[in-house]
Amino acid sequence: MANVTRIEQALISALAPGEAAGCPPKLAAALRYAVFPGGARIRPRLCLAVAMANGDPDPAATDAAAAAIELLHCASLVHDDLPCFDNAELRRGKASVHRAYGERLAVLAGDGLIVVAFQSLAAALAHDAQRLAALVPIISRAISAPTGIVAGQAWECEPLASLSDYQQAKTGALFAGATMAGAAAAGVADPTLWRALGERLGEAFQVADDILDVAGNAEKIGKPTGQDATLGRPNAVRELGHAGALARLESLVDGAIAAIPDCIGAHALRVAMRLEMQNLLPVELRHAA
Repeated sequence: MANVTRIEQALISALAPGEAAGCPPKLAAALRYAVFPGGARIRPRLCLAVAMANGDPDPAATDAAAAAIELLHCASLVHDDLPCFDNAELRRGKASVHRAYGERLAVLAGDGLIVVAFQSLAAALAHDAQRLAALVPIISRAISAPTGIVAGQAWECEPLASLSDYQQAKTGALFAGATMAGAAAAGVADPTLWRALGERLGEAFQVADDILDVAGNAEKIGKPTGQDATLGRPNAVRELGHAGALARLESLVDGAIAAIPDCIGAHALRVAMRLEMQNLLPVELRHAA
């Protein structure tokens, strides 16, 4: 699940048209600031990993899909951090976009990244209408209502939300979009076979994030901790306890790996996933207190 160079180059190419002459300079700077330097890039790396496990016959399509997934993730982070939601000061170890550029430009940058994601995908696949038609619904469903990341954010506006519904929409949806997009980019006839892998990985990632929010170090993880308690959001540790959250995390990882469909690269992907999931938490948080 490496291929970081491919992802970074795809992101640079996707942003380039929007940074052309005529773009308001502060907006162009805010767009780039929101995307670079990146975090773990786990969603686009997952997209590439699935495509490669299926032969990756069209790397350009894979790169475009992976970039779109990451741009949408970055847009969601910009909006999540806004004062009307988390009011977060830090993201990826630096000032959040609204702290660095102001709230108005942060809203516009987040909106702009959503458009750029689909604009760049359409441009890269203009020659392949069939593959584009397969990818657009997969990616759009991962971010929209009723169960995409927009819905996940909206659950925070409701008086009650189940932990599972919240986590599946908030995080699992875009992970599922990444796995299915990777399969679709590789020409897999039924990309939905890869949904379960993404959903379980996404929920595992969210459970790990819940543990970090309760017990992590803000400087090490690059964002504030204690946000779930402050904002009254569902959290696996608060509902299950630290030991219960760890058990849930382990179960989700096992389930994700078991859900990898048969393909030419299935074994290598299972090994890579197991290694990747070991890095979700620092060593000191991998055991119950």
